[in-house]
Amino acid sequence: MNTINRIFNLNALFALSHITPESQSHLKKVYASFSFSMIMAAAGAYIHMFTHFIQAGLLLTLGSLGLIMCLLGTPHHHKTEKKRLVLLAGFAFLVGMGLGPALDLCMTTNPNIVSTSLLGTAMIFSCFTLSSVYAKLHSYLVLGGILISSMSLILFISLRNLLFGSHLLFQMNLYVGLAIICGFILFDTQLIIEKYENGDKDYIWHCVDLFLDFVTFFWRCLMILAMNEKNKMK
Repeated sequence: MNTINRIFNLNALFALSHITPESQSHLKKVYASFSFSMIMAAAGAYIHMFTHFIQAGLLLTLGSLGLIMCLLGTPHHHKTEKKRLVLLAGFAFLVGMGLGPALDLCMTTNPNIVSTSLLGTAMIFSCFTLSSVYAKLHSYLVLGGILISSMSLILFISLRNLLFGSHLLFQMNLYVGLAIICGFILFDTQLIIEKYENGDKDYIWHCVDLFLDFVTFFWRCLMILAMNEKNKMK
């Protein structure tokens, strides 16, 4: 074992010496909240798919926005921690329900698309997250301006495409957006560490950034695989 350690330097591989123990502890809280959010989102998606108790629509969107605004407006404090976790759970649950139409489409096209998209998203998210954590601090923060500008351009193209209805533009939006979200995973992970070291200890709100990255990536994967499957069927 000592020989292996000397050759491959395993201790250095799994060490996060460039991140303080306090920041590492904060990251653990963030990812614990992220896991909790994913469970709630899965529950929301399940209820939509198998019970159709609430249909995705304007009411669901307004509910999600209301909960996230309440979460944002509630200050981070140990006295409000439980309340904010409940708000986070409600938001994640409604987001999961909002994925219902995309999941329904995939289930009617090919049920394997859902599991493939989820597994692919989890693997890519994990790889980019680890890459960001192990990379030199601040190395990916320079991407912020580029990513925000690119996302604004994608949003503008999407709005314009509502008028033209171009299938090619829609496909381009999905693929380019997928690459942009990968950049946001790198950026947001390092930004969480940067915020914590500057005194922002709101791990619940930091979790929201990663949660939205994961959900957005997953939704785009679903759409891309569903379109490819339909093209094969044709």
